[in-house]
Amino acid sequence: MRYDVVVVGAGPAGSSAAREAALKGTKVLLLEKRQEIGSPVRCAEGVGKAGLEKCEIKPDPKWIACEMKGAKLHSPNDAVVELSESLAGNEVGYVLERKIFDRELAAMAAEAGAEITVKSMVTGLIKKDGKIKGIRVLSNGEEIGIETDLVIAADGVESKVARWAGIDTSLKLKDMESCAQYLMAGVECEPDYTHFYIGSCYSPGGYVWVFPKGGTKANVGIGVLGSRIPKGSPGFAKRLLDQFIEKHSHYAKGKRLELIGGGVPVTSPLERSVADNLMVVGDAARHTDPATGGGIINGIRGGRLAGKVGAEAVEEQNFSQVFLSKYERAWKEAFGDSLERSLLVKDVLINLDDPSFDGIADSLAGYGFEELGLLGIIDALQEKHPELLEVFESI
Repeated sequence: MRYDVVVVGAGPAGSSAAREAALKGTKVLLLEKRQEIGSPVRCAEGVGKAGLEKCEIKPDPKWIACEMKGAKLHSPNDAVVELSESLAGNEVGYVLERKIFDRELAAMAAEAGAEITVKSMVTGLIKKDGKIKGIRVLSNGEEIGIETDLVIAADGVESKVARWAGIDTSLKLKDMESCAQYLMAGVECEPDYTHFYIGSCYSPGGYVWVFPKGGTKANVGIGVLGSRIPKGSPGFAKRLLDQFIEKHSHYAKGKRLELIGGGVPVTSPLERSVADNLMVVGDAARHTDPATGGGIINGIRGGRLAGKVGAEAVEEQNFSQVFLSKYERAWKEAFGDSLERSLLVKDVLINLDDPSFDGIADSLAGYGFEELGLLGIIDALQEKHPELLEVFESI
């Protein structure tokens, strides 16, 4: 078998790359190692409305579980700061049904002409004279070789495909969040607000989230910075999440329907996201927001950019790192600055103690955040807790 482009991983980034390349008339194969696309769910399922608009994706009721008005931030002493949806970040707007959403993106790739194969795990690269010339795949129990001049790696955190191509995708503990999440039923939560619990009393170097899913269902999850997890403590994130739920009666009465876990990169993007015959997208390229861990929108945007450049590479028959660097320049222009700013925010927040979070919440509680803006936030801090301003000087 031979294809112009092979995309490894059918998440939002991979499906978007496959669709964009197929729309340009290239012969595309999209591979997914699991037997069904979109399952198991790997995130809190929040996405911003403005982000979807940038991706030119029209909201569809079949993959929207809830529409959010905004977010509420809880400090360690449970002071609450309310943010409007427009100020709450890229993860607030809609709570998705990711299993349906991801399959819709894959269906869009198929409609554009991409072939899709599930239950197909890439086991290695085929190289000739040091260049990628194909991939080895274990597909439904059968080992096969697939020829291609261009591979798009969308195979998630610490991408094996990129590593086989010579790109270091390993992560240090301080650059990774360990996450656990329950889908729960029978919980009491506001139907149109996401909730974030911030402070080391909830999660060392991370936060707890509650995302409504309609009725009495909600995603209740936690992210813990890897470097803050005690050595020899497997399942640490889940234990903290269980403790949080037990301490909050409106969540404790709920029933756990599903448990997922995984790692999320919260650091700078890959230093190099291209090589000869290869581009890296989505979580594999560390295009997640370092402050929040959200990556759906950047995954889609980066995937589309990679698909477009990939089609150009096929047309020009030029698969060199130099040519494919057009993709790297494009994603940096589109959202690179945003990722770097978020990294600065994350580095500040993980070093704040709980009294500082309480002081910030005390300063901001009660303000109208539709009009407040950054200068208003600074004025509010200056008025009540001027000592906290210096921690934000680097942002």
